[in-house]
Amino acid sequence: MIAEKKGEKIAESSSRRAILFADVVDSTSIYETLGDTRALAAINRLFAVLAKKVKAAKGSVVKTMGDGMVCQFATADAALRVACEMQEATAAMTSPTLRRELAIKVAFTYGPIVPKGGDVFGDTVNLCARLVGIANPRQVLTTQQTVDALSPGLRKRCRTLPPTKVRGRAAEVAACEVLWRGDADITALNLTKESIAKATQWVLKLSYADGSFTVDPAASVRIGRDKQNEVVVPSQHASRLHARVFGRDGNFVIADQSSNGTFVMVDGSTREIRLRREEALLGERGTIGLGSPTADGGDHLLHYRVQRRGGESSGG
Repeated sequence: MIAEKKGEKIAESSSRRAILFADVVDSTSIYETLGDTRALAAINRLFAVLAKKVKAAKGSVVKTMGDGMVCQFATADAALRVACEMQEATAAMTSPTLRRELAIKVAFTYGPIVPKGGDVFGDTVNLCARLVGIANPRQVLTTQQTVDALSPGLRKRCRTLPPTKVRGRAAEVAACEVLWRGDADITALNLTKESIAKATQWVLKLSYADGSFTVDPAASVRIGRDKQNEVVVPSQHASRLHARVFGRDGNFVIADQSSNGTFVMVDGSTREIRLRREEALLGERGTIGLGSPTADGGDHLLHYRVQRRGGESSGG
């Protein structure tokens, strides 16, 4: 863990701060691959690099929590710049023992906070934690309210996403993505009111054992063995956090975050897809195997179908 050095802490008298969360992607697999001691050392080496970025921007590391880091800054501008620098620094790092690049996902928000005992609390902090939970690997998310607090030049680095449903909040969140890579050929989002309305006409129904779960197009659902997931699959084939299912531009996507992979068989297809820390669009209906092929049968299988709100299947 990283200890906060004397002089780094922002004065607690201010009521508005930018809060930033940075989470290591696929940490479960890292710990399973390396073991606790080496995995913790690899993550802490990364955190040491990220902490230097925070200090250089006159921010502070509030705390680290296993595979996550919480930081605070005086301004939204500082948080955005550090979020981009964190992604760039992480992309440049490799772990010889993992034989692949480390990756993080980042979110930041700006607003009132409640500082207490060296920690931070309040809705600004809670929303930031929810955003980083639904962010994709190597992505930086924020809110429209935070974008409005940025200087005009930095606002141009943000693009609006479809309204997003986050756990614990009744209303959808106006989410934005920060384009940290600086690519000249970033795809423009075509977000008209008509396209958003069309995308929200469909939901995805996940079924496991005797239960079912409805995935809205703006939601992100976690699947795995851990009881903190929205869909709990207590199978020996499943990882603690095995996969996520979420909506994107009117479609539904499954993202594997497991050790053994996720298998997808679309009804009517003869070819099963195996995902290893990858994403795939889900077809109209099919079967998902956690950690083992769908043909094996057993308690690792989920079934899904895309249907119109109200119950009509997309297949007619």
